[in-house]
Amino acid sequence: MVERPVLVTGANGNLGRKLCQHLAAASPPRRVRALIRSQRAADALRALPGAAPAEIAIVDYRDARQLAEQAMSCDSAVHLVGILKETRANRYADAHERACEVLAAAADTAGLRRIVALSILGADEASANPCLASRGRADTILLRAKTPAVVIRVPRVLGAGDPASAALEREAHGPRTRLVGGGATLEQPIAARDVVAALVAALDSADLEGAILELAGPESLSHRALVLRAAAVLGTQVTIDSVPSALAHAFAWIAERASADPVITRAMLGVLERDDAIDPEPARARLGIELTPLDVALRESFTEASAR
Repeated sequence: MVERPVLVTGANGNLGRKLCQHLAAASPPRRVRALIRSQRAADALRALPGAAPAEIAIVDYRDARQLAEQAMSCDSAVHLVGILKETRANRYADAHERACEVLAAAADTAGLRRIVALSILGADEASANPCLASRGRADTILLRAKTPAVVIRVPRVLGAGDPASAALEREAHGPRTRLVGGGATLEQPIAARDVVAALVAALDSADLEGAILELAGPESLSHRALVLRAAAVLGTQVTIDSVPSALAHAFAWIAERASADPVITRAMLGVLERDDAIDPEPARARLGIELTPLDVALRESFTEASAR
């Protein structure tokens, strides 16, 4: 019997690429049907070193017919589509709720065995933050589908090629950097390879249907402390200055009105200023994975990025 492929949405993102490579390089290899939104993304996937996905399809995640066609003959799905910054052309409702509605319907029609969705810590329908509220609604849509679903919520991900990791490296290079509120916000970053391991485990682990798993790295620390840890790993010295939160939000308000694609928004700032301090052990134990120590995750992320 020929193994049915795993459908991966958002396959061209940093985690999507790593997941596709992991599945294709597994023993035995697992077939992947990678969904992306553009020819440029398709070309980038085909150029991946090692085992690139054999099946790549360009789709509109809001198109029910396209998603249903791609879901047919698949075993399960990993959903990685989501945005932190909303623009006039790319709204939270389309990227989150609409995409999940279409995926849930496609999965139900195709008879998929399971949906594994990656979400964000703090996702909550009742949140005052538009991004977190939208992600919370999207999670609910998948969990209410007939197809069994598992939602994994994570914080900042450390991995080469990830924009957040690149931003952290720039902050840590110094000699001076400015952090909103002096970097008092608590962060609990997780290694990209641990997220990939969690997604793979969630595809096959028993008794996870309907679960929301909150997973993070082994340490919660202030953003200021994280920058200093990163500087220690890089062997640099950095002086940290503080930017008042009110000033940062005022700048974001102006940016939203001045540009269709602002460099930062108030919703983004709200997500970034949210404290992450959870116990990752329950989710880690249910998934049966190990967590990478923070300094190792930082070192691997920066070393891989420098080698690219």
